[in-house]
Amino acid sequence: MIETVLMLCAAGAVFFVFLLLLARASGAIRYIPNHRAGVVEKLFSPKFGSVTEGFLALHGEAGFQPEVVRGGWHFFRPFQYRVHTIPLVTIPQGRLGYLFARDGLPLAANQALAANPPGADTFEDARSFLKNGGQRGPQRRVLREGTWAINLAQFAVFTDETIYALPLEHDDDARFKAMARLIADRDGFTPIIIRGADDRVGVVTAHDGPALDQADVIAPAPRGDYDRFQDPDRFLASGGRRGRQLDVLVEGTWYINRLFATVELIPKTVVEVGTVGVVVSYTGRTGADVSGDAYKHGELVQTGERGVWQQALLPGKYAFNTFAGKVVSVPTTNFILKWNRAEVGQHRYDENLAEVGLITRDAFEPSLPLSVVVHIDYRKAPLVIQRFGDVKRLVEQTLDPMVAAYFKNVGQTRTLIELIHERADIQAQSSREMREKFDHYNLELEEVLIGTPGSGEAGGAIETVLGQIRARQIAREQIETYARQEEASVRETQLREAQARAARQSAITDSELNVAIAENEGRARFARAVQEAAEVRTRAEADAEKTARLGIAAAIAAEEQVRAYGGARWQVAQQVLGRFSEAVEHSGIEVVPRVLITGGGKEGGAMPNAFEALLGLILAERGEVAGESQPRSPEVELLRQSVLTSATQAARGAPAERTPAA
Repeated sequence: MIETVLMLCAAGAVFFVFLLLLARASGAIRYIPNHRAGVVEKLFSPKFGSVTEGFLALHGEAGFQPEVVRGGWHFFRPFQYRVHTIPLVTIPQGRLGYLFARDGLPLAANQALAANPPGADTFEDARSFLKNGGQRGPQRRVLREGTWAINLAQFAVFTDETIYALPLEHDDDARFKAMARLIADRDGFTPIIIRGADDRVGVVTAHDGPALDQADVIAPAPRGDYDRFQDPDRFLASGGRRGRQLDVLVEGTWYINRLFATVELIPKTVVEVGTVGVVVSYTGRTGADVSGDAYKHGELVQTGERGVWQQALLPGKYAFNTFAGKVVSVPTTNFILKWNRAEVGQHRYDENLAEVGLITRDAFEPSLPLSVVVHIDYRKAPLVIQRFGDVKRLVEQTLDPMVAAYFKNVGQTRTLIELIHERADIQAQSSREMREKFDHYNLELEEVLIGTPGSGEAGGAIETVLGQIRARQIAREQIETYARQEEASVRETQLREAQARAARQSAITDSELNVAIAENEGRARFARAVQEAAEVRTRAEADAEKTARLGIAAAIAAEEQVRAYGGARWQVAQQVLGRFSEAVEHSGIEVVPRVLITGGGKEGGAMPNAFEALLGLILAERGEVAGESQPRSPEVELLRQSVLTSATQAARGAPAERTPAA
C-alpha cells in the first residue's frame, strides 16, 4: 500500500514537472524579474497574419509587439508568443542617452534626425510613438537621467557605458557601435558646461533643418523661444536652419543632442579699456546707409544689420560670435607712430615704418626719425574702419606716404644745420599744418616730434658736420665751465672769508658792541655838552645882565665919586693910583726899602718917597703943596688917605724896616 502511494506521488511530481516544462516550452507561463522587462514576440496569428507594413505589429499581426511587460508572472497562449527579457535602460546623473528607432515613418530628404512631434516623444510607449508620426532612425530628443522601460526591439539606446538593444541581425552590433563612437567623438554623452570663469562662449552648428540661402554665411537666430538648441523640434519650428548659428551659448549647462548640433567653444570678445570695438557684421539684413550723402567711402548700418555698425562696442566683455563678424579694436587713447626701424609702438601699427629720407638744400641726404602722436575719437572709429579696414592699413597706406612727402618738402627748404637748429620751429609748424590733413581721415593729430637727422653710416658726411657742431658746442661749454670755475673760486674766497668772520664773530660782536657803546656815550656827552652850553649861555646872559646892572651902578657911583672928588681929573688920579697899587701888589716889587733912613718927619712919620712924589704931582696939578700951613681941602685929604691906604697894602708882603735917622 505504501509503495503504491509513493509511486503515485512520484508519478504526480513527474507529471507536474512535465507540465512546467511543457508550459515553459510552449511559452504559456513566463516570469520577468522586477529589474528587467520583456519584449513580446508573437509567433503566429491565424487571424491577422504577418506584419505587412513597418516593423512592429500594431494590429495583432505576428511579430514584435509594441508593449513591453514588466516584472512578475505572465501567462500567454501556448506556443504563440515568445518573451525576450531585456534590461531596463539606466541613464546616470549628468549623462545623456541617444535613441535609434527601427520602425516609424521614413525621414524626409532634408532631415538628418527623426522628428519627435507631440505624442511621438514618449519612447516608453512604442505604440503611441508610431501612431503619432514617430520616424525611424536616430532621434532628435535625448534621454535624461533616470531608468526607462523601453522596447529595445523598436529602439536602440546608446549611453557612454553600454548599448541597449535587442539583437535582430548579426551586423546590428557593428552598426550600433559605429554610431556610439560618433557620439563619443562629439562628447555627446555629457551635457555642455560653460563656466563663467572660462570667459568662453559656445558657437553652435546645427546638422539638421533647412539649408541656408546662398547669400547667407551663418544661420540667423530663430524666431521666439526655442530653448537654445535643447529642443530641436522647437528650434526647427521657429525657423531655425542648419549650419553655424548666429546665437551663441553662454554660461550654464546645456543638454544638446550632438547628432543634432555640435558646439565649439571660443573666447569671449574683450574690448580693453582705452579702446572700442568696431563691429563688421557678415550677416543680417541689408540696411540703409546712415553715414550721410557727404561720406563716399562706404556705408554704415544700424546694429544687427550687415556691414559696419554705426555704434562701436565700448570697453567690456561680449558674447560675440566671431564667425558671424569681426570686432576691430581701435585705440581711443593717444598712441605714437614711430618712423624708426629700431623702435616699435605698443600697438605695432608702425612695425613697418622707417626713417624719412630727406635731401636738404645743401645736398645732404639725412634720414629723419619721427614720432607722431595720434588720437581717434571713439565716435569716429567706425568711419576709420569703414574707410581703411583697420588702423594698421591706414598707417601704412595713407599716413606713411603723406608724412614722408611733407617732411621731404620741408627738408628741401633748409640746410642740414638749419634742419638741426630749427627743429622746434619745424615741429610746431608741422603740427599746425598736418592737423588738417589728419582730420580729413577722421584722425586727431596731437603732436609731431622730430628726432636728430642722421646718415645711418658711421663716419659719413653728415656725421662729420655733426661732429664739427659738437666740437663747437664742447668749446662753448668749456668757456662756460671756465667761467663757472672762476665764479666758484670767487665764491670760495667769499666762503672762506665768511668762515673766518664766523670764527671771529665773538670778537667782532664785542667790538661792534663797544663801538655802539662809544657812539651812545658820545651822544650822551654831546647831549650833556649841549645842555651845559645852554646852561653857560643862560649863566652868561644872567652875568651879562648882572654886569650891565653893576656897570650902571658903577657908573652912577663913579659919577657920584667924581662929584665927591671934585671933578673927573681927581677921579682919574684915584684910578691910576689904584691900578698902580694892584701892579705893585701882584709883581712883588719892593717899593718900600727894607732899610729906610728918614729924617725927622712931620707928624711923627714919613711917607714912602714914590707915593709922596706921586702925591706931590697930583697936588701940584691942583695947586696945593703939601707941607703948607694952609688947611687942606676935603678932596685933597680924601686922596691923601687913599694913597696911604694903597701904599700900606702894597707893603704888607715885605714890610719896610724903619730905622730912625741919625
